[in-house]
Amino acid sequence: MNRKTMALEFTTSYVKDTLALFRQFKRLAEAALTQASEEQLLAAIDPESNSLAVIVKHMAGNMRSRWTDFLTSDGEKPDRNRDSEFEEPPATREEIMRLWEDGWSRLFSALESLTDEDLPRTITIRGEAHSVMQAINRQVAHYAYHCGQIVFLAKHFKGSDWKCLSVPRRQSEVFNQRVRAGEASQR
Repeated sequence: MNRKTMALEFTTSYVKDTLALFRQFKRLAEAALTQASEEQLLAAIDPESNSLAVIVKHMAGNMRSRWTDFLTSDGEKPDRNRDSEFEEPPATREEIMRLWEDGWSRLFSALESLTDEDLPRTITIRGEAHSVMQAINRQVAHYAYHCGQIVFLAKHFKGSDWKCLSVPRRQSEVFNQRVRAGEASQR
């Protein structure tokens, strides 16, 4: 790979950088979900833990609520029942991924319509005022947290059959050499 085609790019656009981060989280979690069997998607490691399917259902419910009419309505929609997101998970991979794609589609549609000039605007979440930038930062942290849970659980379930999503153990120097040679990217 040529250095000119690498993902790294200097930008001062918060919206553009945030979109890139969300796309990175989505790809990472999807690569983990792909490795999980249908049974593993529904398994919880203990009674107080969430399954992969429940985490996806919660994220999708949050995304629907937060990103629908992002600039014009409260981010906690009146028809959202957050507590139900942690009950009765979708039963199949197809349903899980349908919810997943619907949520991300709403997020990308809302963010792609923004400009950096929108960042100081005020929106509400549960009646509390946030700047657009604060609201986006809140979701970056929230989705990073849950995408990390997805990777952790999928890796736990796969055990030694796990296919590494980043730099494999004992391969850091090889990866660093590939980055320096323009053959790999850290993004």
